[in-house]
Formats: sequence, structure tokens, C-alpha cells
Amino acid sequence: MSGGVEWALHCCVVLTSVEGPVPATRLAQLHDVSSSYLAKQLQALSRAGLVRSVQGKAGGYVLTRDPVSISVLDVVEAVDGPGPAFVCTEIRQRGPMAAPAESCTAPCAIARAMAGAETAWREALRAVSIADLVKDVGTGSGPRALADIGAWLTAPDA
Repeated sequence: MSGGVEWALHCCVVLTSVEGPVPATRLAQLHDVSSSYLAKQLQALSRAGLVRSVQGKAGGYVLTRDPVSISVLDVVEAVDGPGPAFVCTEIRQRGPMAAPAESCTAPCAIARAMAGAETAWREALRAVSIADLVKDVGTGSGPRALADIGAWLTAPDA
């Protein structure tokens, strides 16, 4: 999983703390990451329909859906794509002891184990929403954490 997923998830969480759009530069400043790097993650979220860009002087990014309807898996797939994390390259058909293709009609034990783990991982990420993360931020960082972030994001000196 790429580091962009972490930044995208943080952005989705903090966007719940404000009413209006937040400029990408302000989000980058909050997370101490380069604006160009964060812009790529925000563009991926936008292509996936999770955020939208608002143009103009008071423009920026806003969530497009209720945080309860955006899963962590939605964000992961927006940033890293929907493809599998593990791709079998049929190593068993290589090298001096290579198995012939006709004897490899079913996935090997490693591919089966990885597929099972991927299924469990995706189900776990699908079960956690941005709203769940927001709740956990309040529990872990204090009830004012997101309100303070929202105030900072919308401060007039922004």
C-alpha cells in the first residue's frame, strides 16, 4: 500500500471538520507534506468521486458523500487502484525444476494463502468508514481535536 493512502485518509477525516472547501495547499500545510504530492492523492480521490474540487477564491476540496458511506477501502482503491496487492507470477513454472504449465491448472498454496488474506483485508477495510475514523480521532486525540483542526483550516490567516 502506498504512502498516499495515509495522506488521503487523513484528508478525508479532516474534511469532515469543516463546512466548506479546503484548499489543497492548506491541507498540505496541515499534514506537512508537499502540495504537489498531496495534489496527486486529492486528484485520485476526485476521480473516484470521493471528493470534489470547488473552483474560485474560496475554493478547495470537499467530501462528496456522507462520511459514513465512504469506506477505508474506497480510499485505498481510489489511490492505489482496485487491483490485488499480491500478483502471482507463477514462479513454480521457472528455473531448473519448472513445472509444466499444464500441471499448474490451480493456484499454488502461496497464491491461495495470499488471496485469502487479501479477501480478509479488503473486508476489514470495507467495514471501516471515514465516520468511524472520525469517531476514533475523538476518542484517541480528545473531543476537541477535529474542531481545533477545522478552526485552523478555516482561520482567516489561511
